[in-house]
Amino acid sequence: MEQRIERIKKQLHSQSYKLTPQREATVRVLLEHEEDHLSAEDVYLLVKEKAPEIGLATVYRTLELLNELEVVDKINFGDGVSRYDLRKEGADHFHHHLVCIECGSVDEIQEDLLGDVEKVVEKDWNFKIKDHRLTFHGICHRCQEESGSNNKEHKESNQHVR
Repeated sequence: MEQRIERIKKQLHSQSYKLTPQREATVRVLLEHEEDHLSAEDVYLLVKEKAPEIGLATVYRTLELLNELEVVDKINFGDGVSRYDLRKEGADHFHHHLVCIECGSVDEIQEDLLGDVEKVVEKDWNFKIKDHRLTFHGICHRCQEESGSNNKEHKESNQHVR
């Protein structure tokens, strides 16, 4: 984690920003909860545990700065809540998400699935792509498995009734 913080510090310095203690506390929370897709309020509550003097406005400003500098990506899964996701180091593009419409879980796809699509868009529409985001909405494997077992139990109970 320390190496990643040092690289983020250098990234901020290259844009004439400092990694203040408040910013560092926010970055540490994001690193510790990298898979969680935290909202600003979630980040604030976790930062507050480490540094009670840091206010919500400071966390919001820090997240917006980190988004501008492409350290994090600001995402919305259609629920009206902005969430923050650390960019993977060395990634050319934002990663993709699978959002379950039943349980609300979010899974990530690290593989870039849109390379060929980008080439077509750039060529056919003369559009220089800088980044892309792809979110699939559907039913996750966990809910499908649960639904399958519920359907099986329902069928078995109906067979006993006859």
